[in-house]
Amino acid sequence: MDIWIDEHPPALLISKAMIEGFNRHYRLIRQYGQQAKTLFEEGDWKGVQDAVRDRIPSYDNRSNETARLIEARYGTDSLDDATWQQVKLLYIGQLINHKQPELAETFFNSVCSRLLHRTYFHNDYIFTRPAVSTEYIQSDPPVYTSYYPKLGGLRQTIKQIIYDFEWQRPFEDLDRDIDCALRTAELFLGGWPKTEANVQIQVLHSAFYRNKGAYIFGKAINGNVETPFAVPVLHNSEGQLVLDTLLLDTAKIVLLFSLSRAYFMVDMEVPSGYVQFLLSIMPHKPRSEIYTMLGLGKQGKTMFFRDLHEHLRHSRDNFVIAPGVPGMVMLVFTLPSYLYVFKILRDVFSPTKEVDHETVKAKYLMVKKVDRVGRMADTLEFSDVALPKNRFSEELLEELHAHVPSLLEEDGDDLVIKHLYIERRMTPLNIYLDSATPEQIDHAVFEYGNAIRELASANVFPGDMLWKNFGMTSYNRVVFYDYDEIEYMTDCNFRTIPEAPYPEMEMSSEPWYSVGKNDVFPEEFASFLLGSPKVRAAFLKYHRYLLNAKFWKAAQDKIRSGYVEDFFPYPEELRFCNAFKDTFPEKTE
Repeated sequence: MDIWIDEHPPALLISKAMIEGFNRHYRLIRQYGQQAKTLFEEGDWKGVQDAVRDRIPSYDNRSNETARLIEARYGTDSLDDATWQQVKLLYIGQLINHKQPELAETFFNSVCSRLLHRTYFHNDYIFTRPAVSTEYIQSDPPVYTSYYPKLGGLRQTIKQIIYDFEWQRPFEDLDRDIDCALRTAELFLGGWPKTEANVQIQVLHSAFYRNKGAYIFGKAINGNVETPFAVPVLHNSEGQLVLDTLLLDTAKIVLLFSLSRAYFMVDMEVPSGYVQFLLSIMPHKPRSEIYTMLGLGKQGKTMFFRDLHEHLRHSRDNFVIAPGVPGMVMLVFTLPSYLYVFKILRDVFSPTKEVDHETVKAKYLMVKKVDRVGRMADTLEFSDVALPKNRFSEELLEELHAHVPSLLEEDGDDLVIKHLYIERRMTPLNIYLDSATPEQIDHAVFEYGNAIRELASANVFPGDMLWKNFGMTSYNRVVFYDYDEIEYMTDCNFRTIPEAPYPEMEMSSEPWYSVGKNDVFPEEFASFLLGSPKVRAAFLKYHRYLLNAKFWKAAQDKIRSGYVEDFFPYPEELRFCNAFKDTFPEKTE
């Protein structure tokens, strides 16, 4: 700590304190990625869940820590504009040869927002756009490794790719899995193409870890053709490793990075290099979402907000009230030309809601800490968001001033919203069902029940299961997005309604049995979910078990026993053990 020398000007010391704070933060983030490999090898699935949960507050902890240190040493309220501008210039100088300059710039902004409060909106202190290029940053080891099948043959090349990850656990039958991979590739390509002089396979150096799997990402290059691929590596029932499938369809690879799933843990020296490589195989995936799914959520938020402001510059439509049934906890609005919704906590909730503001915020934070299993929309949480007031419709402005006045502030031409959540927009399920064909209703209800069942297996009880709280995605999957009543499954008490002492009591508006705070009676779900005959028929065909307390208690027992369910972010028929049953005498689980 020899940088703390009195004769150094405050600007230099502050800039050094900031970069040291960031470097400490990113060292810890890389440790999570390194730890993920060990946890995968050991099959410690609870440890994986704990690591994902522990990583969530890491960024805020380090940025708050750095801000407190600087404030304690320099009394930042007394520093003038010239000093802060010098801090930024000196900080940029320390990023010239930095491996994560874009993340360090965002960290600088976070610390400034804590030290300068609202004054950072209209000044030159923060990085409103990148100041240091992330192009051609050298990484050691390189971001990706190139393999050349002409030198050793394709089969041996694939085997070497797997060996290079150095997993300290044996494979059940790697040759069999490579056979399956080769058969899958040949079928996808319609036969093996002629090999060109530049034929190679590029593979990202670090594996991506999530839940019970490790993922290999890369692309095969042959002439002008690039074929992306993803290989999930799992444990079988005996704890041996297997290549579970080979994904070659970009649309299916993109789904691995869906914001409705848990974030990956990856050890990356140069994250921008990983993002650039992933963009080359998923060119339409927003860069902000890739950063978020790599566990770099703050960078994802920064890039999202820059994209939003760029979109506002190139669009003319207004923010409007989102279609659908108004929420009793959230006021929701959207920009029709942008694929997101903006959710603000109402100042006063409906009397039927027995939650307060802090409880709802805790529920939304809980969503980031659990395995979302592809069934819960991720949210971006923002504070002090400045948006151009002239882009709000009159109707929306009236609603905002009527229901969330405590969260509004006008600052020149901007309307500042002190706290809000942003989610991907989807069609509310109740609206979807209103105009759906019988076949679409059948599929939607099937998906809806599967979403509830899968969330239950991941220790999440949705609480409010009304159709309006679920949405249909562009991939025809049903996803839950209203979190003010969610609970851990293990905190619920699922009960069967006891028989009435005499028949007349069943007609009473009051229950004849005691009801505790966390009591849940699955039989009651039918009364508010199955009013439509068409919906009722599909629900009872597929998901009658959800109306029985036995299902919920059995799910609780599995969770409490330490069992972690398998969830596959790709169609199960693509798994080698299903696609090539002739080579699997016993199904791998």
